[in-house]
Amino acid sequence: MSIKLTRRVASDIMRRGERSIRIKPSALDDAKKAITRDDVKDMIKKGSIYAIVEKHNISKYGKELKKKRAEGRKRGPGKKKGTKKSRSTANHMKRMRSQRRILAALKSDKTIDNEQYKEFYALVKGGTFQTKATLLNHIKSKGVELSPERLEKLKHI
Repeated sequence: MSIKLTRRVASDIMRRGERSIRIKPSALDDAKKAITRDDVKDMIKKGSIYAIVEKHNISKYGKELKKKRAEGRKRGPGKKKGTKKSRSTANHMKRMRSQRRILAALKSDKTIDNEQYKEFYALVKGGTFQTKATLLNHIKSKGVELSPERLEKLKHI
């Protein structure tokens, strides 16, 4: 790899901009020889490649607020806007897409027919299932035959 490519890969791994990535002068030869992402990861672990410290412009009030929140202050019910579900880190679209992938796999295998697919798809769209496991349990309860190995594979799609 060239140094440019090494820097780009390092910025992707470290989730920082390319301009903030630094390569130590003593490790330039190694950086040129790095071929894979694993090589770059090893260089990051050794400290040959590093990112400069992120600059944060934060006001005095912001610093105080951050400190208080770290202690657990200012997080009570009066500060909360939105429901518990909307504040949670679970991503609605991520969950829906994974459930739709399961349905697509079952349809392509002809495990379920088009009518069943439409029925389950509508339920997924409505947010009926919280997890892939609940979707699979529902499909099994509707009389669709799924082997334990097949179930395990579907959970990891």
